[in-house]
Amino acid sequence: MKLFIDTADLEEIKKYADLGIIDGVTTNPSLFAKEKISFKEGAEKICKLVNGPVSLEVVATDFDGMIKEGIQLSRVHKNVVVKLPCTQAGIKATKALAGKGIKVNLTLVFSSAQALLAAKAGAAFVSPFVGRLDDIAQNGMDLIRDIRTIYDNYSFKTEILVASVRHPVHVVESALIGADAATCPPKILELLFNHPKTDEGLRNFLEDWKKSKKSL
Repeated sequence: MKLFIDTADLEEIKKYADLGIIDGVTTNPSLFAKEKISFKEGAEKICKLVNGPVSLEVVATDFDGMIKEGIQLSRVHKNVVVKLPCTQAGIKATKALAGKGIKVNLTLVFSSAQALLAAKAGAAFVSPFVGRLDDIAQNGMDLIRDIRTIYDNYSFKTEILVASVRHPVHVVESALIGADAATCPPKILELLFNHPKTDEGLRNFLEDWKKSKKSL
């Protein structure tokens, strides 16, 4: 399963890209609003840091606006994936942009019906928000299972990009279900590395080596 980082923070992106575990980046207007760099400059630098899909989101909510912004965003870099909301206008724009050879990530997906429409419209990625479903007492991972089954039933090419990831278990369950990718904020990526037994084992190894008074 591919791992994407969900941020517009250049330092965080570089950190995890250098570790060799990042396959792409997802961003949105809220994430860019937190950064001091301009959108255009930030987007260009992100695309240089990661050799993989970089989702850049439109702010328009109407069909014509989405098409205009989507074409502009696609020109930033060859790896840009235009991020659109899963609305009627977004579905229509997905079909149009995909017809022009522009990859689309349909976001804010909360049902398998929406995911089906996204695939039929030709979306390259669909982003189901599992954490936000958990917040309202629904099991977000059940949605991932349903989408995986539907896509496999009909051999849809759309990739399942699990979003709104709240903890490492979401990542592991996504991999077990067979999601194509998961996008995580930096704090979740950091947690994937950690286990108390790893720290304990390393500490014991070093203490034993120190007691032995040997050298490499």
